[in-house]
Amino acid sequence: MSSAVSFDEIKTKQQKVWSSGDYGKIAWITVPLAETLVEAADLHAGARVLDVATGTGHVAIAAARRFCHVTGIDYVPALVESAQRRAAAEALAVDFQVADAENLPFEDDTFDYVFSAIGVMFTADHQRAADELVRVCRPGGRIAIASWTPAGFIGQLLKTVAGHAPPPAGSLPPTRWGDADTVRELLGRKAVSLGTTTVTQRFPSAEYFADFFLTHYGPTHAAAGRLDDAGRRAFRDDMIALATTSNRSADDTMVSDWEYLVAVADKS
Repeated sequence: MSSAVSFDEIKTKQQKVWSSGDYGKIAWITVPLAETLVEAADLHAGARVLDVATGTGHVAIAAARRFCHVTGIDYVPALVESAQRRAAAEALAVDFQVADAENLPFEDDTFDYVFSAIGVMFTADHQRAADELVRVCRPGGRIAIASWTPAGFIGQLLKTVAGHAPPPAGSLPPTRWGDADTVRELLGRKAVSLGTTTVTQRFPSAEYFADFFLTHYGPTHAAAGRLDDAGRRAFRDDMIALATTSNRSADDTMVSDWEYLVAVADKS
């Protein structure tokens, strides 16, 4: 089987994963990342902006609030519909479309800024997705990406998922995008500004976190669906243990700092 066919099959499976659960609830977590990302990119009013793998539209909406001309794409139709409703609620003119991050339906050099927050890191073919980000960005334009790091909380959660329900053969770890050297390589060693930061998350308890993610977060929801009762209990126990280890709360609630990498690159 060729690599391209393998990636296409992986993408189909990934799309089903992200269509499961209810990512609209999980997406609350990444709202602060969107604001951090557009500020890190020094987004200017009036710019042409593309938000790739927009999800429920956080970055696209943040850019529209800054008076930019914004397009957002995602390959999960339900997420695009949610993003459209959110923009409409604020009377923001954002062009949301169902499209594939690995095959963007735009001409070369179209956008001044190309963003992706916790988006392209979950593509099947990382290099193809990176090449598309660069292709649609104009010379002198800017690419800005936020991704969970391998050592951070979500990186460890995804490692836990893989330990209980291994991903399809040939899958690339999404947290590669959270490694500075890898991002430089993916973007063609262009000048890249990189820095890690954290977003603080709060849940009523470690157990609540585990149940919330098992119900709503595509990767954990789909993984649990592949397990028998004993396997699901073990999976939940490991999620609780991870949450407990990261917890810095002084009471029975959960307070945890989740690390992510911000990468900003100018296209020459």
